[in-house]
Amino acid sequence: MSERKGPRFALLALTTAVLVGALGYYFASPAESVAGQTLDQAKSERKLESLTELDGKAPTNRKLNVQTWQTAEGSKVLFVEARELPMFDLSLTFAAGSSQDENTPGVAVLTNAMLNEGVAGKDVGAIAQGFEGLGAAFGNGAYRDMAIASLRSLSDVDKRTPALNLFAEVVGKPTFPADSLARIKNQFLAGFEVQKQNPAKLASNELFSRLYGSHPYGHPSDGSAQSIGSITLDQIRAFHNKAYTAGNAVIAIVGDLSRAEAEAMAAQVSAALPKGPAVAKIAQPVEPKAGETHIEFPSKQTQLLLAQLGVGRDDPDYTALLLGNKVLGGGGFGTRLMTEVREKRGLTYGVYSGFSPMQARGPFMINLQTRAELSEGTLKLVQDILADYLKNGPTQKELDDAKREFAGSFPLSTASNAAIVGQLGAIGFYDLPLEYLESLRQESQNLTIEQVKDAMNKHLSADKMVVVTAGPTVPQKPLPPPTDKPSEQPLGVPEH
Repeated sequence: MSERKGPRFALLALTTAVLVGALGYYFASPAESVAGQTLDQAKSERKLESLTELDGKAPTNRKLNVQTWQTAEGSKVLFVEARELPMFDLSLTFAAGSSQDENTPGVAVLTNAMLNEGVAGKDVGAIAQGFEGLGAAFGNGAYRDMAIASLRSLSDVDKRTPALNLFAEVVGKPTFPADSLARIKNQFLAGFEVQKQNPAKLASNELFSRLYGSHPYGHPSDGSAQSIGSITLDQIRAFHNKAYTAGNAVIAIVGDLSRAEAEAMAAQVSAALPKGPAVAKIAQPVEPKAGETHIEFPSKQTQLLLAQLGVGRDDPDYTALLLGNKVLGGGGFGTRLMTEVREKRGLTYGVYSGFSPMQARGPFMINLQTRAELSEGTLKLVQDILADYLKNGPTQKELDDAKREFAGSFPLSTASNAAIVGQLGAIGFYDLPLEYLESLRQESQNLTIEQVKDAMNKHLSADKMVVVTAGPTVPQKPLPPPTDKPSEQPLGVPEH
């Protein structure tokens, strides 16, 4: 899955692990200043205690008072007041990802990349200088389901007002300069050439094609060299007028603002967008045919991807699947896959599994890279591990460890304004309850082995996997036996 985010030059393909919450970055000076003052005050009041006193205590979860309303133009707004720092984060989330490309693959990501290339009276350089001069940051990205534009700014009215004015103009009234389109197309085309040398990207594109066929998720998010090259300015303007409408927008705001100030900001941004309704939600994909596809590629290693259709973002089994996958391969070291494939046999640098829930059924995927001469045996091993896990489920210790890890990392989901605004954007975009995060945390801690096992078997089947491999065809060797000390350690870094 490809993304577009951050400054205008960040146009080449990125990996899909980017979460919606990663929309901005901290301003070092204001944050460090406030943090330093707080630390000095705490020291003077002798209130700092040893960190060892936190041992054994449950992590503190930040309670969010999420307020919501709708603008006159139909934009959904979610707001959390956060007075800790003198700044705010604002994000716009549109159903304007590549699933809306229709017959023009790449138009969604190209439209998003062009947003900050020009507005009336300002070119791309002037726009960048405008944000930088105010200490503000603009970000943008395009994915399969959604497209995002974000603003981070100081909340002082003298900084906030011009930053918001520029942001509303960039997102709502971009001019899409022809010279910028030519330059960005060339960057995309260069990226496609790089992709030809990346077996992981080649395998990923083939996997989505096999998994989704003619469904809107089936084509690469960034299109192809042929489709990108033929996209016109008229098509980009038409896509913007269709998908960047107020009725198709979720506005998330977090920061040092009152409800009245947040309402005024949302109203201004909403009014600046093209008028129009939300786009229709995409249909569910058809179950694909299981099987294997091999891409011949000259390398010493083989990329292995195994996948099948997973769940949508609002599926009631999502929490059980999330915990079940943490045991299988979603939690790094200590998972079933990492233990059996890397730690006991030294076959890979890393092996990971995960659900990617989206508006329609997103993929469940297992991915790894291994030595080419061991690829067939490694694939069979992974398939056997999955089948055994679905048959027997997690042990109580594995589930307890997954719960503890999830609870311990959960506060990170609301640890910063940028993280919170990303969570709000996802809650609004996927029509989740306002208390979704707290419900997710509580539900995860109450799950039983039977519930996790039932959910995994309900949505996954070991004999329905779509498999794509990319690497050389070479004579195969038997796998080394499992041991606590593998004779051949995994490579230090992946080959690609």
